[in-house]
Formats: sequence, structure tokens, C-alpha cells
Amino acid sequence: MNDLYTPTYRPTGQEQAVFHTSKGDIKVRLSGADAPIHVGNFVELANKGFYDNLRFHRLEPGFVVQGGCPHSKEYSQAELKQGVQDPRRGIPGTGGPGYRIKGEWTTNPHNVHNDGSLAMARSQSPDSAGSQFYFCLGKQSFLDGNYTVFGDAVDEDSLRIIHSLEKGDEILSVDIIDADN
Repeated sequence: MNDLYTPTYRPTGQEQAVFHTSKGDIKVRLSGADAPIHVGNFVELANKGFYDNLRFHRLEPGFVVQGGCPHSKEYSQAELKQGVQDPRRGIPGTGGPGYRIKGEWTTNPHNVHNDGSLAMARSQSPDSAGSQFYFCLGKQSFLDGNYTVFGDAVDEDSLRIIHSLEKGDEILSVDIIDADN
């Protein structure tokens, strides 16, 4: 896995994502002009149904809630809350789409981790993001120079739902609106 994936989808800058979750809908304005690789990748994955029926596998109160690991689909909400890890089903938090994308935090002029910001998770390698994302639970300025922000919650209802998410809550689907498909 040495080569980095470049999405074929080219963001228009008008895209929004609607996360349909077990707690309600979260509306996010995507930052296609600032993080075109991340937005293009996310749009492609969402349009393929990659995020359908995944679960939020990580919750750090006051910090982040994280989802997008395909292994999370193999666990119940109760199992994720209990921290069950079965290698035969995959370890939650270790899965991805089978490729990596280039980090864009150094080129993104608005790479600020505010309350409700959507950013891509990665390993220690700078160019290791793929499908896992997180929502910030409050301002997380210390992340600004290390992780790519590619969207922000658009309203108070979305923020309220983000803050209500728990480990194991389900992502039913993600719809992309105002996108050229």
C-alpha cells in the first residue's frame, strides 16, 4: 500500500453531507475548495454506500466521536460500549477502504478544529487517512496542524446530535447533496 489514492470525484465546493444516524440527522457543509482530496474521497465512499450501517466505534468525551471503520459493522452497540475486540471480526478502529490518501492540513487555509468540525482520522503516518472520520466535541486547536478538517456542522440541531452520540450508535447512511455525480 505505497501509492496514495486520488479520487476521481472533483468537488464543486457546494457539497453537503447528511449523516443519517440512530440519533438523528447531522448536516455538514463539506470544504471541497479547501480539502478537495478528502472531500472527493468522502463523496465517493458515501455514494458507494461504504458508511451504511457502520457504527461510531470511539468516543472521547469533550474531544471526539469517531466512525468510518468497516469492522464496526460486525459489532453490536453493547459490544462496542464494552470494548469487545474479536480479531476474527476485525478490531474496531483498524479498518479502512484498502487505500490511503494524502494529508491536506498544510494546504487547507481553513484547517480549524471547531466544535462540530468533521476531520479525517489517520495513523502516525501523515498520509494514512482513508475512511475513518471524527467530529470534534468542542474546539480542538492542537489538532489543526496534524489532521485534515474537511467539513463543519451547519446548524445547532446537528451539533446537538453530534454531542449526543455514543459509542456504538449507528450510521444508517450518508447522503451527499448538491454534488455532481
